[in-house]
Parts: sequence; C-alpha cells; structure tokens
Amino acid sequence: MRPFKALISLDEALAICMDAVSPIVTGESLPIERAAGRVSGSEVRARISVPLADRAAMDGYAVRAADTYGAGKFKPKVLQRVETLYANSVPKKRISKGKCVEVATGSTIPGGADAVVMVEDTEKKGDRVSIHSPVHPGENISPEGEDIRKGDKVISDGEVLSPAKIGAFAAVGVRRASVYRKPVVAVLTTGDEVIEPGRPIRPGQVYDINAYTLSAVIEENGGEPKRFPRAPDDIESLRSSLRKAAKCDLVVFSGGSSVGEKDLIMDVLRQLGEVKFHGVAVKPGKPTVFGRVGKTPVLGMPGYPTSCLSNAYMILVPMLRKMARLPPKMEKTIELPLSRRVVSAIGRTEFHTVKIEKGRAVPVYKESGAITSMANADGYIRIPANVDLVEAGETVQVILF
Repeated sequence: MRPFKALISLDEALAICMDAVSPIVTGESLPIERAAGRVSGSEVRARISVPLADRAAMDGYAVRAADTYGAGKFKPKVLQRVETLYANSVPKKRISKGKCVEVATGSTIPGGADAVVMVEDTEKKGDRVSIHSPVHPGENISPEGEDIRKGDKVISDGEVLSPAKIGAFAAVGVRRASVYRKPVVAVLTTGDEVIEPGRPIRPGQVYDINAYTLSAVIEENGGEPKRFPRAPDDIESLRSSLRKAAKCDLVVFSGGSSVGEKDLIMDVLRQLGEVKFHGVAVKPGKPTVFGRVGKTPVLGMPGYPTSCLSNAYMILVPMLRKMARLPPKMEKTIELPLSRRVVSAIGRTEFHTVKIEKGRAVPVYKESGAITSMANADGYIRIPANVDLVEAGETVQVILF
C-alpha cells in the first residue's frame, strides 16, 4: 500500500484541471439538421431579407388604407376585387383607387396597397367586397426585412446553436453550419475484475458501470466519448492503453487511482508523463488523480461508481464545457429542510445525495460503490470542509440533477 500524500481541496483541484484545458479551435461543417446544440464556428450574415417582400400577416384583402376610411358595420366601403393571391403567388396587378386584392397569410403585397383588411371585417359578393372596418397604413402587413435584413448578422462565432438558431440558418437559405468540433475524450477502464454488461458474471467480478456513466456525462456536455478496451492490471498493458488514449483531446480513466498494490496506472502515468495531483479532500471521490501525457490532460477517477460520477459532475463537466466552448452548467437549486441529521468530517468537502419527499431533503447516500446512491437521488447537498454536522430540520440547498 502506498498512502496518499497531502490532499488538495476540491477548489484547488478544479483550478488545476481547468487551467490545463483549452477551447477547441478546429471546426467542421454539418448539415443544419445535425447542428443543434453545437457551437458556431463562424459569423453568418444574411444574404437575403426575411421576408423577401412586404407580405400579408392575415387572410383578407390588400387595400389602399385611404379607401377604407369611414367604413362601418352599417355603412361599408365597397371595393372591386381585381386579383386573388396565395402564399406563393406573385402579384400581377397594381392596386389603384377603389380596388383591392384578395390575399392569403404570407402573400406578397401588390403594388399600391399599404394595408390588409382582415377577412372577418369583409363581405364578398362576386368581385365586390364590402369593407366594414377601416385600417391604417401598414396594418396587418409584415414589411420586407422585418425579421432579418440583408446583411444582418444572424449567427455569431461562439454561439450555441439552439433550435431557433437552426431556424435562422434556414430562414436565410443556409444549408450547412460551420461549428467547432467536439473534444474527443478517451474513456479508459482499468481493473481485472471489470467486465462488459451482457456477459455472464461470477463472484469477484463487476460490470463496467463507469464507462457508461462517464460516456453519458461526456455526451451531455459537448464531448465525443471514445471508449477503449478494458486495460488489464499489468504495467505493459496499461502503458500501451494510456499511450493510445493520449492521442485524444482528453483521457478519463476509472479505477487504478487509489493506493492498492495493483493500482499501477499511477506508475504508468509518471513514466509516460507527469502527475499534477493525487488525492482530493472530498467525499466521495478522494482517490482522484490528474496529470499529463505529452500535451494531453489525463483525469483519473475513482473506481467506485458513486465517487466516479460525483467527481465527473464536479471536475469533468467544467473541463468538458470549457473545451467544447459551452457556457458553464447552470445549477438548478431548491431550499428544503433536511429530514435527518448528517455528520461530516472536518477538513474535506462532502457531497450527500438526497431524494425529495414530502417537501424534505432525504439523504439516500449509501456508500461509494452503490450506483443507486446517484440513480435514486434527485440531487445533492454540499457540506463545506469547515462543517461537521447538519441537523435535521435545518434548511439546505439541494442542487438538482
């Protein structure tokens, strides 16, 4: 056994990790239907105006507003219909005094018209249209360029592409989006006892939970997980696996970061690169390591599933989002009374998962190896390093998953 040296605080560990990663600078081109959630890699300006021309905002009649003045329910103004337009029609006639054109929502407004009377305020008999309510110039018309003017900036470099932004691409006729590529994250599992889900299991073995939870976290936060085969507990295999994984933008491994005699990956990391820290004053998640192989950051997570996933939220997520050029994760919180006393250890930050029941925060943390500590929880509470006890009934801030 090789005991941990001095532990560093969670804040210090996070600062070291964040300082070691940089935003991705290379990009790729994607069809816009695949670009939602990605980060724009360039500025986009409109090559057309939207709408292309003045168009009807209502079904009704395009008119000269002056021809409707004085119209009322019992004393309508009567105009002559000279044309009927649909959304895709191109006007062929210009409106003159006493004339009107029947229009559908989205129709191009014919020349001479400056307003649209809603169909509800009209009565048609043949080509004679009675107007029962006056309109003012511009009423019920969407002017050319009202949404986007030609030359306007539609998308900025570095913007996250929401569904509405994808719509803006389409509105100006852009078919492909230039985006920053996702950081490729190697997910490496160590340990002779770990096997793939779906295979028969025997005593002494466990299914690989961490590769799947980590991959899900990576995908959810802008990264592209690249899973590597499990690395056996021998120096040569670990060295080969880590060397291959280091070709990615970031390496995340689980297991092998503790102090047991078979936790050999620390030795391999020192042989191939450097170790920045080993051991964080946090529960769960103390056996966390960070270093480099060449220029590639390497984050080693605890093998126990709860510890691994907890530290993924605390450390890996901020790193990923910086690399992927995504804004920091917005925490949703709620304040609730604690259902029972929670004891903590002075000198380390502790995270306790909780379930919300009957308006209270109920602790559900079991132990580091129990994935249900996370799966059955609605969120967690953070107990600072200088607090050793939180009493039942005390109001706590629950950070929601």
